[in-house]
Amino acid sequence: MLVHNFLENSAKLFPDKNAVWYKNEWMTFNQIEECANRVANYLLEIDIKRGDRVALLYENSHDYVINYYAILKAGAVTVSLNNDTNPEILSYLLNDSGAKAIITNKRFSRHLIPALHSTPYLKNVIIDQDDLSMYKEIGHCDQISLKEVYNSQNSENPKCKIIDIDLASIVYTSGSTGKPKGVTLSHLNIVTNTRSIVEYLEITSNDRIMVVLPFYYIYGKSLLNTHFYQGGSVVLDNRFAFPNVILETMQKMQATGFSGVPSTFMILLNKSTVKEYKFKDLRYITQAGGAMAPKIQQEVAKTFAPARLFIMYGATEASARLTYLDPDWLEKKWGSIGKSIPNVDVFIGDDDGKEKKQGETGEILARGANLMQGYWNDPIETATAIKNGYYYTGDLGVMDEDGFLFVVGRKKDMIKVGGERISAKEIEEKILEINEIHEVAIIGVDDANLGEAIKAYIVPRDLDKTDLDSIKKQLFKKLPPIKQPKYWEIMKKLPKNESGKILKTKLKQKDK
Repeated sequence: MLVHNFLENSAKLFPDKNAVWYKNEWMTFNQIEECANRVANYLLEIDIKRGDRVALLYENSHDYVINYYAILKAGAVTVSLNNDTNPEILSYLLNDSGAKAIITNKRFSRHLIPALHSTPYLKNVIIDQDDLSMYKEIGHCDQISLKEVYNSQNSENPKCKIIDIDLASIVYTSGSTGKPKGVTLSHLNIVTNTRSIVEYLEITSNDRIMVVLPFYYIYGKSLLNTHFYQGGSVVLDNRFAFPNVILETMQKMQATGFSGVPSTFMILLNKSTVKEYKFKDLRYITQAGGAMAPKIQQEVAKTFAPARLFIMYGATEASARLTYLDPDWLEKKWGSIGKSIPNVDVFIGDDDGKEKKQGETGEILARGANLMQGYWNDPIETATAIKNGYYYTGDLGVMDEDGFLFVVGRKKDMIKVGGERISAKEIEEKILEINEIHEVAIIGVDDANLGEAIKAYIVPRDLDKTDLDSIKKQLFKKLPPIKQPKYWEIMKKLPKNESGKILKTKLKQKDK
């Protein structure tokens, strides 16, 4: 099976069913299929070949869904680009991926046009824009409006020759030090993971997912693929800056599922009226994209009950998902990431890949058909992440006596204070137990005496009523002296990327 078969199969089984809602308008599976075929046929017409890379720079929308599957139908590789961009980043990603074409809209022209001057290998721009004169001046690439492609091309399925070990996507990671790394995922990787997620979430054609996570983010993309795999529906709303608007949409569109990263739920709990809503159609919610403190998990579960909360763990390198915690175990295993998903092995190992005993701390390792092929153009980083037949996640964890996994921190997010390694995650979780705190990030800063010292960046729920001395006293009851932050800074907000991940690298740069 291939990734674009998700759309093709659903279009055959449910041609007139509402598939994607966006800006008060539904598109059916058949409408999306026909438009995707038109774009795929155009890509073939401009000599896009099997394995060629085609970049996609678009906000969540009908057009994103159409063009994502269209690229795959043409046998090409999708390169989904982060919407939070600039000309320098765009130029790097387009050159690194070797993209021959880009599909985008006019919102990004101010970044794309200057970037194209230094991307000589990109030959085609397909853009949702009528005035193409600025692109014609670039010289080395052709341009066409997306509307013209939709109106002029054949809607028949091109039926390109592709096999499941062919590359499907390059997904660039964010939030790490240095330049982004391109995670390469085959059709087999994505299909395998999609099937596993569908199995444990029990997704059916009756499900309707409310999507606020961007599709260029692997977690967001998995929401699209899992529901199209089953013929379920997708509701898109990009207005999470106004969280009550999202809650209204969820209720109005009778969403059966909702997914978010920790900051998504912190915003809903602290910056919206979510506790005044009742979601009678909501069947489940999922959380991934970083650790969520047990206290917050409990509050989320209570707020959305009787919908079931699935705590999940994964990585871009795993096509999204590695483990999940069955909601039936939540009250007994708060803070756990659960057990491995179907068709994946996850365990605690040492540097040589040898499994550690229960209760011993080690790195979380995994193997399965969902794991990446490697990092694009980066054999050194690939060799670091994939060793001894396993994917080394970079997360430190421990397995309890019942076989449940717990993350204790990132290998690179351990702070060495006076020779003792301390987990930033542990401190963050304890600070989040303090009612006055909305968000927190812990980093290590240079210290002449200790080597590193702990610094806490906190975002209070009410900035005007923040009592830092009270916060420190409460934390002192929760953690030993060596784990107390030496420095504190109160902020209005923490730097994040569009998927809601806190960017600690920016905080560390701020402190240099």
